[in-house]
Amino acid sequence: MSVIIEPVRTEAQRAEIRTMVWEFFDVLKSRYPEMVAEIDEYIAKQNIQHQLADFEAYFIPPHGECFLAMLEGAPVGMVMIRPASDGGCELNRMYVREAARGHGVGRMLCQAVIEEARKLSYATVFLGALYRHVEALPLYRSLGFCEYQPQGGYRPDDKRVIHMRLDLT
Repeated sequence: MSVIIEPVRTEAQRAEIRTMVWEFFDVLKSRYPEMVAEIDEYIAKQNIQHQLADFEAYFIPPHGECFLAMLEGAPVGMVMIRPASDGGCELNRMYVREAARGHGVGRMLCQAVIEEARKLSYATVFLGALYRHVEALPLYRSLGFCEYQPQGGYRPDDKRVIHMRLDLT
């Protein structure tokens, strides 16, 4: 199976990403039915609809980055990078469609983020994942991400949110 990870630059790629972002939130709501209200609050607070409409202002250099994973020519995954505070960046909204899981797509997307973060001289890659992300959490740990307790950000005291970081220095 041939997997290609590419930075998102065309309108066709952005359209695929927009579709996958909403799929990602639908998967979250399905997996975490007890958290639907909190997920909707997050979507509103982050103004996801605006971010996707003004994609270039958030997810194209120098403001951020977005990678699209293609498997046998079909779009199957995505990940976004956003600048974070104190010299770091955030690995954001990583998603792999169910049919593509088990082909190393998630690992390749994470590696693309780590490589890009190093190129952009970020000191740390941060992420937040919900506690039942049984596919992603072991992957993050295998790549060297460690759990930590943030001082701020999204729900720092909510035990259902696993905060992780990878130091690149």
